[in-house]
Amino acid sequence: MQQSASPQRLVIKVGTSVLTGGGATLDPRRLLMLVQQIAEMHERGIAAALVSSGAIAAGRGALGHPGLGRGIPAKQMLAAVGQPVLMHHYADLFGIFRLHTAQVLLTRGDLTHRQRYLNARDTLNALLQQRVVPIINENDTVATEEIKVGDNDNLSAMVANLIDADLLVLLTDQPGLFTTDPRSDPEARLINNVTEFDEALWHSAGGAGSKQGTGGMITKLQAAQLATRSGTAVVIAQGSRPGVLSELLGPQGRSVGTWFEPAMNQIESRKRWLLSERPQGTVHVDQGAARILREGGASLLPVGMTRVDGSFERGMIVRVLAPDGHEIARGITNYNATDLAALCGAHSTEIEERLGYIYAEEVIHRDDLVLV
Repeated sequence: MQQSASPQRLVIKVGTSVLTGGGATLDPRRLLMLVQQIAEMHERGIAAALVSSGAIAAGRGALGHPGLGRGIPAKQMLAAVGQPVLMHHYADLFGIFRLHTAQVLLTRGDLTHRQRYLNARDTLNALLQQRVVPIINENDTVATEEIKVGDNDNLSAMVANLIDADLLVLLTDQPGLFTTDPRSDPEARLINNVTEFDEALWHSAGGAGSKQGTGGMITKLQAAQLATRSGTAVVIAQGSRPGVLSELLGPQGRSVGTWFEPAMNQIESRKRWLLSERPQGTVHVDQGAARILREGGASLLPVGMTRVDGSFERGMIVRVLAPDGHEIARGITNYNATDLAALCGAHSTEIEERLGYIYAEEVIHRDDLVLV
């Protein structure tokens, strides 16, 4: 298989076992090796978000290996102690390469509640545009069974969807997904490429992984399925392999690890979703805006709006109607119905003056709009 065009936006998930080298606490050499590779990617113009485990291991090391058991309160306490320690390590190491970091703690509620989803997406996109490296983890100190994602593998897939990543890299302590468990079966073979999530594939993923992490290959397979459905390619690779990120993005990258092909590209995925969801309201536009939208590649600006129908919140899907009443597009609105009504005919420079704040200069960004 030929190597595709180099990705411009990545999500990298690194497991606890990679950061500790199999030990009980963080290994600074492993951290430096990872940071240096991400810094090299930034020099090539590739933006990267890092979903990092290791907070509990960092807390355990900071408190001198306390024997607290494996209960939820103990884990949450260790995560609370360890998260700032982990961030301090990352900030210092990325600082060597003149890169800034930002801590982003998420729960399932942040990714399923529409308003919070949009806020998280906007924050991450703003960080990446400013060449800041987001360090993302689940908010273990407050998460309960109802609101927790459960593991950073699936969290990384959700983040990949959130920022429209081209590639999700799952770094683990294994070279990839094998036909059987290579630790117990010497006949196990590395699966290099996956195009279908069939029963045999799930069987090959086996059960739980290392003692330090929270999941094994099953959660990585779940994450791969979730990400590929959204148009993101996925690879599982060995985090301890020297220069693994550069190797994965190189001309021979497809020979390393286990690659999962996206079910469709991101544009197709977004368009199918927009067309399948029920619109919550209607935005009417003038003839000029209708013509520009029909030509394709343009966002809807408030100056082109003439009327707003319905009651809807920011982040909802709305129809866009031309003056003759025909639907020309659907998209995700950056403002609620009340705000849009106040913005009809306004120039983008007037948004903050009229509303007192601004989310975006566009009513619907071209990336969130599909022509009907």
